[in-house]
Amino acid sequence: MNSAAIAASSNEASRLGGLWRRLTGHARSGVDALPMHLPVHLGGAGVTQTRAAPVRVLGFDQALLWVTVALLAWGLVMVYSASIAIGDNPRFARANFQETYFLTRHAISLTVAFIAALLAFQVPMRNWERAAPWLFIISLLLLVAVLIPHIGKSVNGARRWIPLGITNFQPSELAKLAMVLYAASYMVRKMEIKERFFRAVLPMGIAVVVVGMLCLAEPDMGAFMVIAVIAMGILFLGGVNARMFFVIATLVVVAFGMIVASSPWRRERIFAYLDPWSETNALGKGYQLSHSLIAIGRGEIFGVGLGGSVEKLHWLPEAHTDFLLAVIGEEFGLVGVLAAIVLFLWMTRRIMHIGRQAIALDRVFSGLVAQGIGVWIGFQTFINMGVNLGALPTKGLTLPLMSYGGSAIIMNLIALAIVLRIDYENRVLMRGGRV
Repeated sequence: MNSAAIAASSNEASRLGGLWRRLTGHARSGVDALPMHLPVHLGGAGVTQTRAAPVRVLGFDQALLWVTVALLAWGLVMVYSASIAIGDNPRFARANFQETYFLTRHAISLTVAFIAALLAFQVPMRNWERAAPWLFIISLLLLVAVLIPHIGKSVNGARRWIPLGITNFQPSELAKLAMVLYAASYMVRKMEIKERFFRAVLPMGIAVVVVGMLCLAEPDMGAFMVIAVIAMGILFLGGVNARMFFVIATLVVVAFGMIVASSPWRRERIFAYLDPWSETNALGKGYQLSHSLIAIGRGEIFGVGLGGSVEKLHWLPEAHTDFLLAVIGEEFGLVGVLAAIVLFLWMTRRIMHIGRQAIALDRVFSGLVAQGIGVWIGFQTFINMGVNLGALPTKGLTLPLMSYGGSAIIMNLIALAIVLRIDYENRVLMRGGRV
């Protein structure tokens, strides 16, 4: 080829390169450019674009992060409002609680939880998958340890906490996260035989039964319910046969019914739920429920104002933990309750969407983990709100991200950090990067 032909080919390549840059610049404005190495062959002359634009990832779901922060901030304010009068309660006279006692401890828990969440976000999902069986074993050992005298701490007849000096740790909260990771890992390993009951489902059922027996020994039936629903949800989302799933669900419902029927004080709670206003129940097992309904009724549409709750003044027990929504309903009214419902509903839906996105990218473990966390937060929120509103029997479950409780806050934030990590890795893969 003569020099004139080579020059013409070079000019043609330059024009095509400029056209390509203009097209991609207009078509991809505002979106991160992928690395490009596009060879162009013109008349035997090879022209290659060798400069590659770096992959710049947008990070993670900003909306999910800010909704989480909003719920945490609102929860901090409401914990302070609900617990400010506890120091005046004769029951806690010996403890000599200050007005800011629970506020300070809750703020410390949030700080520790944020640090733990930042560390959890740095861990790639492949490492979480490898660690899943070990975390499950550790959670089982801690559930056993909490039942040992002089190790576990008993409060109101329940042995659920391990004292750690400045705070107490609740192993059942770790067991929820461990079950999410272990069940997701288990389904990935059993994907080829998921249609076979005895080889795929039965071992997972045995693991749930072991955890359930340890939780009921504390006793903590609420945690067992959440853990069982997490396991069942991941089995269903992992593709277990629908008929097999409904058989498992029926067995679980029957098992819970037998547990309630065999426990006199659990039966009393059910009867109190059915008629909380009777003289016997209103002063007994239905006391919390009746005062929760009074608090929500006083709030009406717009509430009595922040700090104006009367029920938190020694009438409603555990107002800063299990019945925080009742104080929200009294101080912010129907508007406040609906706002909390919408925020949690949006959060759960968004987490499930991130999980579906991961599965679409052929990251089954990550997808099942995200959806398992969505089931966990959504189901526990549903139970807590149902109890506060009188739609469900009283059960000792806190409102995620908002109620007072260091172990729950830490585990909730670590779980959400894992969801954000999954979303981050999804975005990296969709932009041609590696994780």
